[in-house]
Amino acid sequence: MRRFAYTALLVASPAAAALAQAAEPQHGSLTDLRFNVMLYTLIIFGITYWLLSKYAFGPITASVAAREKALEDAIEGAKRDREAAAKLLEEHRSQLEAARGEAQKVIADGRAVAEKMRHDLLEQTRQEQQGMLERAQREIASERDKAVGQLRREAIHLAIAGAGRVIEANLDSAKNRALVENYLSSIGSLEVTS
Repeated sequence: MRRFAYTALLVASPAAAALAQAAEPQHGSLTDLRFNVMLYTLIIFGITYWLLSKYAFGPITASVAAREKALEDAIEGAKRDREAAAKLLEEHRSQLEAARGEAQKVIADGRAVAEKMRHDLLEQTRQEQQGMLERAQREIASERDKAVGQLRREAIHLAIAGAGRVIEANLDSAKNRALVENYLSSIGSLEVTS
C-alpha cells in the first residue's frame, strides 16, 4: 500500500505539472476542470504504474529484500561470532585456570617429594651413623676385652715369674717381701695404665 502511494505521488506530480501547463489557456482559471486532460492523465498514470509494477517494482523490492536479508544475516553472523568468541574466551580462561591449578599441584607435589627425599636421606644418614657408632663401640669393646685378656695373661705370666723368683730366692724373707712388693707395684702400674 505504501508503494502504491509513493508511486502515485511520483506519477501524479509530473501529471499535475502537465495539467497546470495545459490549463493555462487564455481564458481559463485554475479551478476549471477539464475532463479530457484528466482522462489522459489517468490513462498515462495507469500505464506507467502497470509498467513499473511489471518491470521495476519486483526487482527493486527483491533487491531491497535481499539487502535486508543480507543485513539480517550479517547481524546474526556477528552475534554468532561474538557468542562463539565469548565462549572460546571462557574456555581459554578455564583452561588457563586449570593449567595454573595443575602447575600449583605439580609444584606442591615436587616440594612434598623433595621434603620426603630429604627426610629419607637424613634418616638413612642417621641409621648409617648409628650403625657406624655401634660397630665402633663393638670394636672398641672387643679391643678392650683383648687388651684386658692380654694384660691378664701378662699378669699371670708375671705372677708365675715372680713366684718363681720368690721360690728361688726363698732364703731371705725380707728379700721375698721386697719381691712381692715390687711385683704388686708393677701390677698396680699396669692396672692404672689400662
